[in-house]
Amino acid sequence: MAYDLSFAREVYQHVEEGHWIQMCMQCGVCSGSCPLGPHWEFGPRQIFQMVRAGKGEQIMRSSALWMCTSCYNCIVRCPRHLPITHIIHGLARYSIVKGYVDPQQTTARFAGGIFWNNVISTGRVGEAALSMVLYFADGFGQGINNVLEMKNVALGMLKTKRLKPLPFRGKIKGYEGFKKMLDKAEELEMEGVEL
Repeated sequence: MAYDLSFAREVYQHVEEGHWIQMCMQCGVCSGSCPLGPHWEFGPRQIFQMVRAGKGEQIMRSSALWMCTSCYNCIVRCPRHLPITHIIHGLARYSIVKGYVDPQQTTARFAGGIFWNNVISTGRVGEAALSMVLYFADGFGQGINNVLEMKNVALGMLKTKRLKPLPFRGKIKGYEGFKKMLDKAEELEMEGVEL
């Protein structure tokens, strides 16, 4: 059976760093290095092979595109130094653009809006505010259920000083320059300039 390379060509052209998929030698180091590896529907190595095999819809609808936590273990350990994290995030974003994923799906909503808006507001991540917006995104009742479900995680993070209970009080130093940079990047993206 011959591979259909039309989807691969589309990815190489339209997905951030997608052209690097051609360089993957299928060693599996990326998947083996991922701390969430056993939980992926398809690991990065499989995703890259599926791109080559023309299994576009199966990839674009997969929860695997939303599993990457940007730890960069895969990039550090890849013998070919492929930008794996960027490719996976690029595929996730492309799946929204192409209409394969509902932008209101929790993970897509988090990656595409809630997290980004949190960073833009002050120039840094405010974990408490971020968590509250995410937990209560589906209404007050669901928010209370989410808080109760995650209370042990939150307490553990507080204990180890990995979570600040109060939101940041102000913007980062040089916020105006940071905001100008983001505005320019958005302008370039709207013009179709690849960053």
